[in-house]
Amino acid sequence: MVVALQYVWPLLLCSPCLLIQIPEELMEPPVITEQSPRRLVVFPTDDISLKCEASGKPEVQFRWTRDGVHFKPKDELGVTVYQSPHSGSFTITGNNSNFAQRFQGIYRCFASNKLGTAMSHEIRLMAEGAPKWPKETVKPVEVEEGESVVLPCHPPPSAEPLRIYWMNSKILHIKQDERVTMGQNGNLYFANVLTSDNHSDYICHAHFPGTRTIIQKEPIDLRVKATNSMIDRKPRLLFPTNSSSHLVALQGQPLVLECIAEGFPTPTIKWLRPSGPMPADRVTYQNHNKTLQLLNVGEEDDGEYRCLAENSLGSAQHDYYVTVEAAPYWLHKPQSHLYGPGETARLDCQVQGRPQPEVTWRINGIPVEELAKDQKYRIQRGALILSNVQPSDTMVTQCEAGNRHGLLLANAYIYVVQLPAKILTADNQTYMAVRGSTAYLLCKAFGAPVPSVQWLDEDGTTVLQDERFFPYANGTLGIRDLQANDTGRYFCQAANDQNNVTIVANLQIKDATQITQGPRSTIEKKGSRVTFTCQASFDPSLQPSITWRGDGEEYFIEDGRLVIHSLDYSDQGNYSCVASTELDVVESRAQLLVVGSPGLVPRLSVSDLHLLKQSQVRLSWSPAEDHNAPIEKYDIEFEDKEMAPEKWYSLGKVPGNQTSTTLKLSPYVHYTFRVTAINKYGPGEPSPVSETVVTPEAAPEKNPVNVKGEGNETTNMVITCPWGIGPHLWLFQAVNRQGKGPEPQVTIGYSGEDYPQAVPELEGIEILNSSAVLVKWRRVVTEVNLGLVVGVCAGGPAGHLLPFEVTYWREGSQRKHSKRHTHRDHVVVPANTTSVILSGLRPYSSYHLEVQAFNGRGLGPASEFTFSTPEGVPGHPEALHVECQSNTSLRLHWQPPISHNGVLTGYVLSYRPLDEGGKGQLSFNLRDPELRTHNLTDLSPHLRYRFQLQATTKEGPGEAIVREGGTMALSGISDFGNISATAGENYSVVSWVPREGQCNFRFHILFKALGEEKGGAYVSYNQSSYTQGDLQPDTDYEIHLFKERMFQHRMAVKTNGTGRVRLPPAGFATEGWFIGFVSAIILLLLLLLILCFIKRSKGGKYSVKDKEDTQVDSEARPMKDETFGEYSDNEEKAFGSSQPSLNGDIKPLGSDDSLADYGGSVDVQFNEDGSFIGQYSGKKEKEVAGGNDSSGATSPINPAVALE
Repeated sequence: MVVALQYVWPLLLCSPCLLIQIPEELMEPPVITEQSPRRLVVFPTDDISLKCEASGKPEVQFRWTRDGVHFKPKDELGVTVYQSPHSGSFTITGNNSNFAQRFQGIYRCFASNKLGTAMSHEIRLMAEGAPKWPKETVKPVEVEEGESVVLPCHPPPSAEPLRIYWMNSKILHIKQDERVTMGQNGNLYFANVLTSDNHSDYICHAHFPGTRTIIQKEPIDLRVKATNSMIDRKPRLLFPTNSSSHLVALQGQPLVLECIAEGFPTPTIKWLRPSGPMPADRVTYQNHNKTLQLLNVGEEDDGEYRCLAENSLGSAQHDYYVTVEAAPYWLHKPQSHLYGPGETARLDCQVQGRPQPEVTWRINGIPVEELAKDQKYRIQRGALILSNVQPSDTMVTQCEAGNRHGLLLANAYIYVVQLPAKILTADNQTYMAVRGSTAYLLCKAFGAPVPSVQWLDEDGTTVLQDERFFPYANGTLGIRDLQANDTGRYFCQAANDQNNVTIVANLQIKDATQITQGPRSTIEKKGSRVTFTCQASFDPSLQPSITWRGDGEEYFIEDGRLVIHSLDYSDQGNYSCVASTELDVVESRAQLLVVGSPGLVPRLSVSDLHLLKQSQVRLSWSPAEDHNAPIEKYDIEFEDKEMAPEKWYSLGKVPGNQTSTTLKLSPYVHYTFRVTAINKYGPGEPSPVSETVVTPEAAPEKNPVNVKGEGNETTNMVITCPWGIGPHLWLFQAVNRQGKGPEPQVTIGYSGEDYPQAVPELEGIEILNSSAVLVKWRRVVTEVNLGLVVGVCAGGPAGHLLPFEVTYWREGSQRKHSKRHTHRDHVVVPANTTSVILSGLRPYSSYHLEVQAFNGRGLGPASEFTFSTPEGVPGHPEALHVECQSNTSLRLHWQPPISHNGVLTGYVLSYRPLDEGGKGQLSFNLRDPELRTHNLTDLSPHLRYRFQLQATTKEGPGEAIVREGGTMALSGISDFGNISATAGENYSVVSWVPREGQCNFRFHILFKALGEEKGGAYVSYNQSSYTQGDLQPDTDYEIHLFKERMFQHRMAVKTNGTGRVRLPPAGFATEGWFIGFVSAIILLLLLLLILCFIKRSKGGKYSVKDKEDTQVDSEARPMKDETFGEYSDNEEKAFGSSQPSLNGDIKPLGSDDSLADYGGSVDVQFNEDGSFIGQYSGKKEKEVAGGNDSSGATSPINPAVALE
């Protein structure tokens, strides 16, 4: 038999691990194997059974004592003794109350053979008759309203605990509260009586569980005399009646303290511990605080406890002084042992308790005090010691320890034997080990006296001359730093005074396993592919194995190599090649470092806002993850949400070791910042956006330019200038060749309405539930301030404000904010309304809210607010899969819900069999919210199950996902079935036929060609097919299938060289009739355009009057697409300039700048009084040009920026 030493030697070096069995030819001292409990209570009709069973060789003889006097069960009438070789038990039948009384007492059993006597513990037999309430005359209890009273119960005594109930004659429980209470003694206490307590049927019921009977006391008539004035009085204790008492509590047992008080008003009870803190984790208060229960009492609970009864007139108290004591318990229990002649026997008996238990010894059931004085034994510090033992000293000893709380008894034998030496280890056993390791040759010997063991080589000389050889006390020989020439035979010899025996151990030395080429540490870029190789040498006679293990999760084993496709940062870590045989294991480790562009900047903040007056602000951020490549710089960008939303412009870059900078900004711009980290692999993801800051306005730097005047008739002149908004002052003066006419009068004209300037003031947001909030704001009041600009054109106030628009969008969960563009919802409210309810919100989400006034021109500035909705129940978990493990086990895989709607606290998993006869549904909680798998065991191999999984938050479980499945016994072994592959020019389809009843499993498909590899995908077995696109035409591909990272199947396919990718069927747009129809329409439009051009071109001049007749008042036209030289009221030069046109660029008011621009569907109406009715939703994306009221060398998009 060959032993792999590496795995078994630790078990063999520890002598307690091998239990030495007494040889069958030896006798055995008696050992008590079963006995009755120490306290035995019997009731009428119960059979009385006293047990005493023991083992031993030769056969054990039994005897009994009762109350210390010899008792012969077989001589007693009505006693049956068991006729069994190992039993001295007997049963007393025909039990009645008188019969049982005759057999009461303390019993003890003795089991003996020629080697000694074992003894049972004391068995106290108590007989209890049928309980009866003593006859008594119960007089009515008369008491005045408001006084206290106690109704006594006094049930008959019982050896077993009773249960007391107070009921009326209708078998209804007497209601108990702070005023009316039943004490631990069964009495019913009234702190003060009311007229409603006046009843003649207060009945005390006593339940005796041992006899399974309930008896009742005679009804008590309580008569309450009504009074017009109930006298208040301070508390007085009804139980206990004295001021203090002393109690003994047993260690490990519960302690119950009780205080019941009377008084008017009804007193309240509270508990204190003056001697130290109350152990809150083990204390409970019951019976309306009148009872204190302390569980598992320990020594630290010793001390004073105080109950305090209080009402408005005063207090009363009782002090309990508790002493904690303990029944005896073992510190060191004596154990039975075998000894050889001449040895010293020692039996230790150490016990503890409070008070300290008294220890006594017996030998073969006889107290040592009664034995002869010339015995060999001596008792020293609780231990029984015998020196130079001989076979005649074989005995069974008893150690008994007791105090007033209990007794302990232990039997232990001293067995002195003479046995020849015997080697228990098998002879001619072969051991194998590798060079350089340590071998352990076993030689477990047994005998009395204990034999000596030595190891010899083939020449008969001791092997211990070589320092590499070392012995163990249990006979094992160790050999360290093994060499090839250690192969051979070794002899173990065991000898005592009776004989000597020898066995042979064969040792074979093998070559050690070595890794000749291990994996090498490498640095690879994210998204690339990495391969680790490993080669090893093995002893040719051993079975080799090469395995891999690593920190990553998505790796595959191909032809002994470890391959990771599409590296991610989670793949970074250590990867080990493990080469092993049945004798040794070696490992070589390599480190994989994944590099790439930096991670996102996790936190961005704006500070030093007081610098905004100088158009400056300080921006700070947290460093981004460098992904193993130093960050070279940070790129700072901004967005102007008012003038150019969704467009980002760079403000500059700072070094990679810098995490803050001061920015110089342009005036009157709404800045929102973000920061992106950059290393040698490129930029990372942008940070979350900062809060929005607005730089203050600045005075205009230029007057209007490009003012033009030109008439289109002899009676008019059209004045064109970059109009401001609101009222304008006009001065017209007649001039001819002779001079100027009279000084003109000032005329006021109005330009088109501008965007509202007032900001609604938010009063607050009220959370209604997890999906609805109430938004409130104050009504906007518009002030008219006429500001003039020197020149022909003067600007004034904004137009009349109408209704409000509330815009809100979800920024993400409270756990993380979304970086994607989110859908914005809009609600329009009338001008006379200042609140709105937003419903349909996502629970546990962060929302951004804007409230804006608007008019015919458009939206004014927004009042912004951020709020969060509370938690709700989660959505259903995603992608629940059932994976077969064995005939009785399944593994469930799932993904967390898409909508957490809060902080996940775990999952609730329920399942039940679908077939008839199955058990009911089982449910249990999975407390780990990060859990993604769970194993189910002990399932029926022939049933299908229905599984239901729900995610939970603190609001409870959410929607369930349901799947069905069975174990492997129903499904069989995983089988791909009939698998095949077909190909087109740039794609291939792999298909297979799932076997009926097969468990679903996931596998990986990988396409490989020379110099090219397609990542493929994870595929579900039940999917039946997989299509791989983006292949090269006319190319041979190998298709590899992996299951659980192990290679499963390989096949080949070649894409077509001349085939075309099949396109979907053409629609009507490719039909000939449709093409001809569209062509005819285009031709007609071209002819119309040519005719219009000819008509406009003839005659040289055109009629200004005709032009004016076709246009709406040009004063009211919008200026959104016009610029005049270097001045622009909206600074449109920052976004692109164009020259004005008098021909076709003027649009009527409202043609492209009305409420229709703010909603995908609009239903906006106004009553005759101007109030608003209607609502719209959605919003078109508008390209807004312009932004502030200043001009100069800087602009929001091309600012002069300095980074400090």
